[in-house]
Amino acid sequence: MEPVRTCVGCRQRASRSQLLRVVEQQLLLVPDASKSRSGRGAWLHENAECLAKAIDRKAFGRALRVIGQLDASDLIKHIEQAETMLAKNE
Repeated sequence: MEPVRTCVGCRQRASRSQLLRVVEQQLLLVPDASKSRSGRGAWLHENAECLAKAIDRKAFGRALRVIGQLDASDLIKHIEQAETMLAKNE
């Protein structure tokens, strides 16, 4: 049975395969698609709604135990690309 994680945006539980792992590197939020980078990770549904909720709630800082302003620009680009690809496949 696959481990279950909680999305930092919507707070719903889902399996690891349904969520994107996010790590912090020098105050930059980085998507960890391989789910193997070292350090603490936060889990997120790969959609803009959950990302917006997580940013509004400042959930990444708490989940990753980081103090300071986190830059989500790379993560936002990753989510936008994922949603674009999903829209093309529909």
